[in-house]
Amino acid sequence: MRGMANSSTTAPAGPPKAVKKPQVITHHGIDVGDDYAWLRDPGYPEVTDKEVLAHLEAENAWFESRMADRKPLIDTLFQEMRGRIKEADKSVPQKDGDWLYWIEFEEGAEYKKWWRRPVDAADDGSEDELLLDEVALAEGKEYFRLGAIAVSNKGDRLAYSIDDNGSERFIARVKVLETGELLPDEIPGTLSSLVWVADDTALVYSLANEQWRTDNARLHKLGTPTSEDVELYHEDDEGFRVGSSLSANEQWLIIGTSDHETSEIRLVRAADPLGEQILVKPRQKGVEYDVDEREGVLYIHTNDTHENFRLATAPLDNPGEWTTLIEGSDEFYLTGVDLFKDFFVIEGRRAGLDKIELHWYEEEEFQPIAFPEASYSAGLGDNPEWDMDRLRISYESMVSPATVFDYHVADGRLETLKVQQIPSGYDESLYKTERLEIEARDGTKIPVSVVMRKDRADGGPLHLYGYGAYGISIDPGFSTARLSLVDRGFAYAIAHIRGGDDLGRAWYKAGKLERRTNTFNDFVDVAKGLVERGYTAEGKISISGGSAGGELMGAVVNSDPHLFGAVVAHVPFVDVLATMLDASLPLTPGEWPEWGNPIEDQAAFELIRSYSPYDQVSAQAYPPIMVTAGLNDPRVTYWEPAKWVARLRELKTDDNELILKTNMGAGHGGKSGRFESLHETAEEFAFILWQLGVES
Repeated sequence: MRGMANSSTTAPAGPPKAVKKPQVITHHGIDVGDDYAWLRDPGYPEVTDKEVLAHLEAENAWFESRMADRKPLIDTLFQEMRGRIKEADKSVPQKDGDWLYWIEFEEGAEYKKWWRRPVDAADDGSEDELLLDEVALAEGKEYFRLGAIAVSNKGDRLAYSIDDNGSERFIARVKVLETGELLPDEIPGTLSSLVWVADDTALVYSLANEQWRTDNARLHKLGTPTSEDVELYHEDDEGFRVGSSLSANEQWLIIGTSDHETSEIRLVRAADPLGEQILVKPRQKGVEYDVDEREGVLYIHTNDTHENFRLATAPLDNPGEWTTLIEGSDEFYLTGVDLFKDFFVIEGRRAGLDKIELHWYEEEEFQPIAFPEASYSAGLGDNPEWDMDRLRISYESMVSPATVFDYHVADGRLETLKVQQIPSGYDESLYKTERLEIEARDGTKIPVSVVMRKDRADGGPLHLYGYGAYGISIDPGFSTARLSLVDRGFAYAIAHIRGGDDLGRAWYKAGKLERRTNTFNDFVDVAKGLVERGYTAEGKISISGGSAGGELMGAVVNSDPHLFGAVVAHVPFVDVLATMLDASLPLTPGEWPEWGNPIEDQAAFELIRSYSPYDQVSAQAYPPIMVTAGLNDPRVTYWEPAKWVARLRELKTDDNELILKTNMGAGHGGKSGRFESLHETAEEFAFILWQLGVES
């Protein structure tokens, strides 16, 4: 098995049993015991404690031993998934200035290469220029991830950043494209985009501090030591994060700071980054906004008067005086605005379905883009130029492979440029997708997207996926990996539960803070509703979720373990109370608007404790559970899943499988590389098929 750390060549006699080292913390006069807190290495983010590492390695050895008999199935699933990926593949080239840019995968390559050629060059490869070779950069590394990448305005230099251990602390470098040489400039510890100033003499970036928080925007002048970098902005609120970008017309550097519910933006001319900054509007708790500029007018996308956002304008010389251009609406959730020279584009959702509309600056009428299916996922692709007469659009559905369109603005025509190829074959006519509404216990109707084969028998196995946090929607998109379950008789369902913003901002708010438990109840009620409608049966449902979706997995197996036949929790955020009580952890202060602050608020403390999966493990039978973790994960620290599994092993009353795999050289996203990551999906699916008795 790949990625295993095994301290023994013989199979373990039984699952690891973590020793108990009782600790007690007291908040608001309430004692909370934790026998497994010792699994947090006191030297974190360095993990060197021998007892901690030995326990993680023992868990990995147990995982390997339990999955050993599944190896043929894992290999079969992996080959199926790989066979659906076009190995030698490239994106549709896109024009940006004098160049056409694209990315390309070579046969068998885990990572991509970044290319360009002059716009007027022949398409014969003679003038193709390799900008960045991820394959070469990743050679010999267990983990590799490209962070930011940015070509300079003159097109002669490339700034990029890489992470080679999963810690999400990137090192930025600058490459001279004509010669391929790397400039001596090296910026370690970045966690941001890389933005070229107008004359290409400097880069704007954000540095991660010791708590992995970007509280700054900094200017690095090429050829000078990083110790001389100038801090353009510093954020004093530890819950806020800072990021920088360019306006669509590339005239303005936009420096933004925000937490999960409040934002504040400053503008400074890209030609004079050290010049006077314009504060658009001071922060106001609960008000989010983002800004772009055209011909002295600011366009502000904000939720100040309606939770589903409005579009306002303001003169550059009076940036805080906002006038409504498009009203907020209960029916239309305005998710984003993109400016172009002659028109602007708004994206949003109506009844949970993606919408894209073109608006002209001096006219009231607008032009919606129509798509061919009743249920789909669509959005703007890469549209880098200010003056565009066609827009790159991405599109897919649960049965339709990913498609790239150009939308011709003049005649409102969609031109198909590329449809995802599936080398091993895919017959769309064999599958069907449905959009259901299942009533939750409080009467709220929860949307559910389902895909299955048309010849599937009623009552068969069903996989249910959910997330439900941070206002992140789960779109009904296409997945080639998913077919390995669907072709074995599974229905695959996505529960669009509260906590995401699938149906608008109110949907998000209905699953956070004091209403957090709606998310868990929705998921359980969807599972029960699918049973009632005959899609599956109790105990024949497999479920999965990652990060905050892993918290969801932990909550629902505590409350309704009998419903589920197999559970996969990826990097699960299950130790919610302890994490939210620890302000020294990287993400905690910024997370309080999402979960509540249990340090200061006793009601938040008691609510979080009431659903925190780790704190609510009890002596009952649990379904089979597979858990993953990343040793270098800064988002959900490795000890959360390790502690959860230890407590489950101690208290659960069943003999069902419980296995934990910790990636010892990766972070939050697991293995890197397009094929390496498929191994982990194959392991997940093999576990599900094994537990539901569908091994074939």
